[in-house]
Order: sequence, then structure tokens, then C-alpha cells
Amino acid sequence: MNIRLLDANAPDFDRTLAHLTATDTAPDRAIEARVDEIIEAVRARGDSALLEYTRQFDRVDATAVGELEIGADEMHAALTVLGADDRRALQEAADRIRRFHEQALAQDWQVVDPDGTTLGVRVTPIDRVGIYVPGGKASYPSSVLMNAIPARVAGVAQIIMVAPAPDGARNPLVLAAAALAGVTRAFAVGGAQAVAALAYGTQTIPAVDKIVGPGNAYVAAAKRRVFGTVGIDMLAGPSEILIICDGTTDPDWIAMDLFSQAEHDEMAQAILLTPDPAFRDAVLAAVTRLLPTMPRRQIIETSLRNRGALVLVRDLEQACEIANRIAPEHLEISTAAARRWIGRIRHAGAIFLGPYASEALGDYCAGPNHVLPTSRTARFSSPLGVSDFQKRSSVIEISEAGAKTLGATASRLAHGEGLGAHARSAEMRMVGSVPPRTPRGQA
Repeated sequence: MNIRLLDANAPDFDRTLAHLTATDTAPDRAIEARVDEIIEAVRARGDSALLEYTRQFDRVDATAVGELEIGADEMHAALTVLGADDRRALQEAADRIRRFHEQALAQDWQVVDPDGTTLGVRVTPIDRVGIYVPGGKASYPSSVLMNAIPARVAGVAQIIMVAPAPDGARNPLVLAAAALAGVTRAFAVGGAQAVAALAYGTQTIPAVDKIVGPGNAYVAAAKRRVFGTVGIDMLAGPSEILIICDGTTDPDWIAMDLFSQAEHDEMAQAILLTPDPAFRDAVLAAVTRLLPTMPRRQIIETSLRNRGALVLVRDLEQACEIANRIAPEHLEISTAAARRWIGRIRHAGAIFLGPYASEALGDYCAGPNHVLPTSRTARFSSPLGVSDFQKRSSVIEISEAGAKTLGATASRLAHGEGLGAHARSAEMRMVGSVPPRTPRGQA
């Protein structure tokens, strides 16, 4: 197996690592131009443009967008006919995801100053959210759960799902997951045209307030283009896993964890950091031996060859330093006393502690969200969660006494900025009580 073997203490390691982990974030001009064309067509012509693109890209010849709508009956029927084991697994995952996200539900709060002024925050859910569920190289019922359940926990009233159905094949697991997660409406459409429909609305698909969920380069470009009209979760790049291992975990386990991200697509990244050269050799041997058994062998092999690495480090302290430089989407700390090292990690989307915490469990059913920052954005962003579907409004209730003390401060600052009306507005409330007036319509 052709995968890089690197030494973190080699003179050229920093340059090699920077090249290996670099991602091209510059927009592809050809993709951007095509996406602009699609978005403008959907904005201008709504359903008719959506039908044309669905015919062109998904080979589905519908005469009305209503034919592409997946009704609640169809979603619940998919759940009903699902095999017992599949249904049990989906239900267990949904329950765990829901319980985890319920812990993060923000609540209103307020504080009262000694003069009676009340300050606080009002937390309200977004009204309507769109979730994009990919349907290209694989289907992702787990993405339905991870995107829709936090929205439902947050109190979002309407969750509109779009999921491409090439050749008209609607994935029953995706539909069953939508029923479990509380999706309110669903459409078998995808690509940039689906993002445009969610952002601007068509005659059939309602416009939403925020769009979440992963997709291909065209979907990412469309989300970037409509941001501002709607909110978006993030612009996700290829999947990433970084494993720190002291050599105490079975090398076959580590090899399979590397595979678990490499199999997503050819641009995915899988890296091991270990201070044990014999263990690195054992993992390389395991990778070579196990790779031929993988259903997605070619994708894994390309990913590991182009962006993978097995890196020898001086010690686990150095491994943590490198992890912070990479800021990976998924970080496994597969060591003895793994919790000891978590305090050294500043940047990671999700941290898996100990040899039994495989990243795959986080992808499906542990509970925390699998929609995570990639491409080093874990330096400043966080996993998708309930807070992404809630918004905060400041609440300011000023007492008569507070208007005098705060008014003096505001007046001074407003005059300093040359904003006389601001100053006068504050000053008028400093001089006395509210003038008595009878509200209109009252005797």
C-alpha cells in the first residue's frame, strides 16, 4: 500500500505537513458560473426550472414539482415496512441524538439591576429550516437524523428536506429516518437547484430561513451563493480523521478507523500520529492486509495515497501540538489514560477518547452531531447543534431610575459621536416621569 511514512522531526516535516493538509478553498470558477446560472433560473422561473434540472441531472421526468414531493404517508410507510433490525438501529440512534441535544437547549434568562432595570435574552427557534441530504455515491439516513433532530429539539416548526433521487429511486432508509426525525415536508430534488428552491422558494417549495446539510461542490457553491438571503450551517470540505495512538490499541482497529474516513471520497484525509515505530509498521501491515477486503477499496486506496500519512512523533505531547495545527474534523486519542491529553487539545470538531471510541460510533449513534467543521475551521467553529436552530434577542426594560443613570452615560457618548438625536432621546427620559396619556381606544 502506497501511503506516506513521515517523521515529525525531519527537517522538511512542517512544509510536508502543510502541503498534505492544505485544501483549496478558492471557488472553482466553472462551478461558480454554472451554479449562478442554475440559481438565477430557479429564482426567475421557479418550479419549471426545477423540473428541467431534475430531468437533466437526476433523469426524472416529472410534469409538476408536486410529483417530486414525498408525502408524510410515504415517509411513515418506509418506517413501517423497515426490517426490525434496521428500525431498531434507527430508533436507538434517533433517541441518543435527541437526548444529547436536549442538554444543549438554551433558555431565556434575565438579570435585574438594583434600580429595577431588567436585562435579558429571549431565545426563539428559527421558523423554517431546509435540510439537504446527499444522494450521490451513498445514501445517508444518519445525516437526516443529525440535521433534523437538533432542529426539532430547538422547536423549529417546519423542516423541509431535499434529497436527490437519481432515476427516481427514493432510499427507504432516508425516508424512514425522515419520519423518525420529524421532517414536515420532503422533496426528491437535489443539487444547486434544490438549494436555490429552499433559499428563494418556488410555486411549490416554500422558502426557508436556514439551510443545513452536506453536499457536493455544486451544493457547497450554491450555499455560499445564497448565504445572506438565508443562513447556512457551514461550508464542509472532505472528511478528515486524525488518530493519536501510543501503540496500545490493536493495529487492525486503527487501520479500519483510517479506512472509515478514507472511504467517503478520494479527497478524504486519514492520518496517524504515533511515537512507536514498531506500531507504525504494524498499522502499515494491517492497512495492506485489510484493504483488499474493503467494498470501497479503490476510493480508500486513492484517498490514502493522495492525502494519508503514518507519522512518527517524538512523544504524545508533540502529537497534541501537531493535532492543534491540523485542527481535524475527527480526532481519536487512542491511548492509555486518554483523558489525560484532552486538556492539550484546542482545535478539533469531535474528540474520541480511548481505544473503544471509534469515529464510526460518532457518525451514527453515540449522540453528538456528526456535522463537523473541516479544513481547519475547527479553529473557530463548532459542530452542528441546537444553537444553530435557535436565535437570541436582547431584552431591555429600563426603570425610571435606570433612565436617569444610563441616560447620562448614553448622552455623553452620543455627543462624543456627534449624534445629537441619540443624545436628546436619552436626555428626555432623564427629566421626569412618563407623561400621562390615555391609550387610544380606552375611555
